[in-house]
Amino acid sequence: MTIKLAITGKSGSGKTTVTKAFLNIIKEMFPEKSILLFDNDLTGELGHSFGLDIRNTIYGIRSGKHEYKTGIPEDMSKQEFIEWAMEDIVVSLEDNVDIIVSWFVGSKDCRCPITGQINDAILKLIERYDIVIFDCEFDLKYLNQLVDTDIDTTIIVANPSEASAHLAKRIEEFSSKYAAGNQLGVVINKVENNDLTDVYTLLKKYDLDVLGVIPFDNKLIENTVKKDSEIVKEAIKQFYFRLNLPQMKV
Repeated sequence: MTIKLAITGKSGSGKTTVTKAFLNIIKEMFPEKSILLFDNDLTGELGHSFGLDIRNTIYGIRSGKHEYKTGIPEDMSKQEFIEWAMEDIVVSLEDNVDIIVSWFVGSKDCRCPITGQINDAILKLIERYDIVIFDCEFDLKYLNQLVDTDIDTTIIVANPSEASAHLAKRIEEFSSKYAAGNQLGVVINKVENNDLTDVYTLLKKYDLDVLGVIPFDNKLIENTVKKDSEIVKEAIKQFYFRLNLPQMKV
């Protein structure tokens, strides 16, 4: 069964850094598991963090603008064609780790057959992996417009400020109906001191379920592209056990 983790939040909150940290933790804990990174953010920042400029996207398939790496096989049904095209745009990052980029997403209000065909093709693709990590645009609604699938754990990345906490509450409200009753909580990122009193006061004010706190990593100011941080990774390890994700057997 595929485990699905969604990372949501405002642009600039540190979603990509958190996504990469989760990837590295899961790789360390379960090197045998297959992982799909699903970039659902319009900036395409996740692909850029691996030094890639991924132009072949799910939107390209939908719009008919995708340039295929191989010739199109003959005698395919439309559904088979879309599934084949989806395979064509998956990029291998390393053994057991792939990435796919969605870019623009069509509205669920669209009654055109391709909306359902893409949904079915994505479901078939993600079921091939042990773990799928979604780097989301803002909340689960945008992801749900692309594919209707249950998410095991949804993490809202927020910063320790009034405005960010307020926005996190809005994201929580927007996402709750798409979380299918599964785990949904907030991770406070970029905390600059060890006194968490103000942070927890803020969370209590907005009635946010906090899953963990991540300190600010000054090195990320210099490492603006790769988004890798040992500090972030080690902080996530401290609350990983609380998450509805695969756990190491003791």
